[in-house]
Order: sequence, then structure tokens, then C-alpha cells
Amino acid sequence: MVSQAKIRILCVDDHPLVHDGISFALQFQRDMELVGSASNGQEAIDQFRRLLPDVTLMDLQMPGTGGLEALEAIRYEFPKARIVVLTTYSGDVRAARAISAGAVGYLLKSSLRTELVRTIRDVHQGLRCIPPQIAASLAQRYDVDDLTDREIEVLRLVAAGNSNKLVGDHLSITEETVKSHMKNVISKLRARDRTHAVQIAMQRGFLALP
Repeated sequence: MVSQAKIRILCVDDHPLVHDGISFALQFQRDMELVGSASNGQEAIDQFRRLLPDVTLMDLQMPGTGGLEALEAIRYEFPKARIVVLTTYSGDVRAARAISAGAVGYLLKSSLRTELVRTIRDVHQGLRCIPPQIAASLAQRYDVDDLTDREIEVLRLVAAGNSNKLVGDHLSITEETVKSHMKNVISKLRARDRTHAVQIAMQRGFLALP
């Protein structure tokens, strides 16, 4: 009976150190129980269906099916699922999209030691846990920094080392159009140049980190 009263938690992260840290922290909480783990999005979906956890901690950047796709699939099938996204960067675009898709919490990996337990309890009680400064950052990002699909496409090819001409040839657009897209990207990301724009885009989640 005591076990049934515990908050049942599913941890989804492909980094063993993160998973081990969460597991270690939860073992000291009498009202919590880590019931399962997954290292990619498809495993997360399968584990959620099997375990029906109370709270899911979901990393966003994983091999194969990513965290955002898994979150959307789980929320589609289980609309009341309580999912907290785990991320490294406070301005991660994927995290913003996860919140928009129904995630109820936002937890920086750097703050797991101090915020993990409180966030789990709050989310379990039906609260949304998005720090005010993060909420403001996400709102501003939608208004100012959101890149279009074509801009991301251009930036991805630039990040791969292609010249404007090669990017244009690949996308069947003119070199001038590529330059225009990159000018918009640099402006939106407040970058110094192309290289800086690629770095910022990776940090914020527009492009996958290598």
C-alpha cells in the first residue's frame, strides 16, 4: 500500500550520469519511486504505455526519436500525462516547443540537485513549473528569435560547410536569396557572423548538437 502512494517517476535520458544522478536523488525521497528509464524517444513511449508513471522526466536531445517527438506522441495518447522537460540550455528552442506541446515543467540539468524534488512534487500536484525568467525568455524567443523552416534549412547547410552558392544550388534558390536568409538569421540570433550564428543555433536547439 505504501508503494502505491508514492509518486511514480519515469526518467528518459541517454546520458548515464544524468540518469544515475536522478536515481540517486530519488532514492532518499520516501514519497517517490523511480519505476523505469529510457534512453531514447521510442523507448520512452513504450515505457510510458507499460508503466503509466505519474511524472516523466524527458530529455529533449536523444538519438533516434527525440524527446519532443516522444512528448507529442505520449500527450496525444495520454492527454493528462505530466511531463517535465530536461535541458542543458535555458533558451533551448526545443524546450519552448515542448512547453507549447503540453509539457508542464522545465528543468535545467544544472539545477537538478536543487530543483528536482520540488519540481516533481509540484508537477504531481497539478502545478506548472516554469521559472519566471525562463518563461519570459521563451515568450521573447517566440516573438523575436524564431527562425522559419527555410532559414533553418539554409543554416543547416551553412553549418555543414557549404558556400552560399552550394546552398542555393542544393535548395534551388539564388545565391542572393541565400544571403538574404543568412542576413535574417544573423539578425534574429543577434550573431556576429555566420559561424557565431551556427554556434548560437546549436545552443538554442535550432540545429542538433554534433
